[in-house]
Amino acid sequence: ECYGDLPGSDGTKCKVGNDPSRMPGGRDTFMSYDLPWANASNTPFRLFKSWVHEGGIATPFILHWPNGTSHDAGTIHHQPWIMLDIAATIYDVCGVPYPTSTPNGVPISPLEGRSFASVCHDNDSHRPQPLFWEHQGNRAVRDGKWKLVNRHGCAWELFDMDMDRTELHDCAGAQHERVTTMIAKWEAWALRCDVKSWPHTELPEGEIDWCQFPWLW
Repeated sequence: ECYGDLPGSDGTKCKVGNDPSRMPGGRDTFMSYDLPWANASNTPFRLFKSWVHEGGIATPFILHWPNGTSHDAGTIHHQPWIMLDIAATIYDVCGVPYPTSTPNGVPISPLEGRSFASVCHDNDSHRPQPLFWEHQGNRAVRDGKWKLVNRHGCAWELFDMDMDRTELHDCAGAQHERVTTMIAKWEAWALRCDVKSWPHTELPEGEIDWCQFPWLW
C-alpha cells in the first residue's frame, strides 16, 4: 500500500490519484479504474449506494493490459462479474496459489471470487457461478439472466436482467419456484460466508435505521 507517489514494497513507483496526469504505464502494466461514491454513474438504474439493486452495484471496469489480452483496444465485455473476482484473477494470472492457512496454521477460507482472466481472450466468457450480495441488510443473488433482490424489510423481487436491467417489472409473483430456489442459494452462501443479520446490534432508543427511511421507492 502506498500514498501519493511513494514507492511500493518492490521499489516500483506507485501512481494514484484522479487527474489527467495519471496515465497507464508500459505494455507490462495492469491498470483498472473504479468509479467512486454514492450515485456516480448509476443512471438509468434503480437506487444507489448501500442498496443492491443495479444502481447500487453496477460499476464499469476498465482494464489496460496490452500484453495480457488478445482483444482490440476498446472492446466491451457485457457479462457481469463481482469485486471478489479481482483478487482471484490476480492470483490466477500470477500463477500463485491462494493460501489455505496462515503461517501459524490457522485455516483460511477459500476464495469466493472466480478468475475472469479468460475474458482477456474470449469475450463470450462468463462467470458460471451465481453472484451474491449483502449490504446493510439488503440482499441479492444473480444466477444467469435472473436476479433476485431484496431491500431490507421488503419482499424479494425477481428481474430478468436480459430484458429489464432497470428492475421495473417484478416477476416474483409468476416465478415462485425460481424465487424459492434462489433464496435457498443465497441463504447457503450467507451461511458459508458468515453473513450477519441486520442490524448487527440493537439500535439505541430514538435512533432510526436509515436503510428503512420511508422515502424508498
